[in-house]
Formats: sequence, structure tokens, C-alpha cells
Amino acid sequence: MARMTEDEASALDKKGTETTPKVGPNDSGSLAKHKVAYSITIDGLSANYVFSKAMATHKTPADIIGEMVQKEIAAAL
Repeated sequence: MARMTEDEASALDKKGTETTPKVGPNDSGSLAKHKVAYSITIDGLSANYVFSKAMATHKTPADIIGEMVQKEIAAAL
């Protein structure tokens, strides 16, 4: 992966610190358009299971966890 030059890093820092985010009604601002990612901690056994299942099915770990949650919700209804 290519590293940033000092000029690129300086320009990115300036953009992040001196630019006012756009906001709008009904979550139409630039920050609200990005999904929020949550971080959770799981034990090693669970992590290995999710990653193994993801690799075997050619899906992402997030897809596997999402499917598991959807199954639990469907079973509860």
C-alpha cells in the first residue's frame, strides 16, 4: 500500500480540521450518509467460527453475523 507524502497528509489534515461538515434536514448531510459501524468483542472460538464460515461460503464476517441475527429474530417471531 502506498504511503502518503507530507503534502498529501497536510492537505488531508487541513480538509478534516478546517472544513465545516454539511448538514441537512432528514439526515441528508454528508456525515449522516455514511453507515455507522459498531465494534463488538467476541471470544476466540466464536471469531474462528465466523471467519471459517465466511471463508467457506465466500461471504464477509459481517454477512455471516447478519444472517445469524436474522435467523434468531425470525425464530423469535
